[in-house]
Amino acid sequence: MSPSLFAYTIDEDPFHLFSTSHLVVLLLFVVLTAALFVYRKKCRSSARSRHTLRYTLAATLLLTEIAFQLWHLWTESWSLAYTLPLQLCSVSLLLAIIMLYTRSYTLYELTFFAGIGGAAQAMLTPELFYPFPHFRFIHFFLAHAAIIWACLFMTWVEGYRPTLRSVWKTMGFLNVLLLVALLVNHFTGGNYLFVSHKPENPSLIDYLGEYPWYILSLEGVALAVFLLLYWPFAWGKKAISSSSQEMSS
Repeated sequence: MSPSLFAYTIDEDPFHLFSTSHLVVLLLFVVLTAALFVYRKKCRSSARSRHTLRYTLAATLLLTEIAFQLWHLWTESWSLAYTLPLQLCSVSLLLAIIMLYTRSYTLYELTFFAGIGGAAQAMLTPELFYPFPHFRFIHFFLAHAAIIWACLFMTWVEGYRPTLRSVWKTMGFLNVLLLVALLVNHFTGGNYLFVSHKPENPSLIDYLGEYPWYILSLEGVALAVFLLLYWPFAWGKKAISSSSQEMSS
């Protein structure tokens, strides 16, 4: 590959929101997600397939994080202010790795909401400056897609289900993480969790008010997204409960 594909600075046009490459990668993500759903029962019925996919997802996530850190070291751009795994998706990625290896339900509760909510928003409005086929473009979308696939795998194949209590656990976890990010930002000059200023690229945060009020707005948006993600499970429980009552009457 050309060294320019790994360069820290680029001469060509930067990434553009909803450009052709962006739309193509989103379409590919939707297709592969649909494939996971379609073949979920077949995968569930085969222990070998289930274990292979689970460890492949975990290895993919781990390798994307290692590659990201090595790239910053190679380009001499590693910094406490920018490359610590303290962004929401970075934390979700690490939790997803452990969740897949250990099959921890507690980590599933946190990763399902924080991982899917954060990674989906990141894929739609990326904080990304590198165009396709730069390493960072490929890394960014692969890492975020794998976070979502890890959560869906645990749901569709392993049979895990979040509860309403999981929503509040995740909100509590995120608020603790917010305090950690504020402290780290203060000492490093970073902008982890975007709680020091808005992202440079267009994002949902642009519509949530000025600093620091958009942080409160983000809390409301996060809760709304988490409840929306939980709604299919709540509806499913209600449908099963109604069916059971009809059968017993």
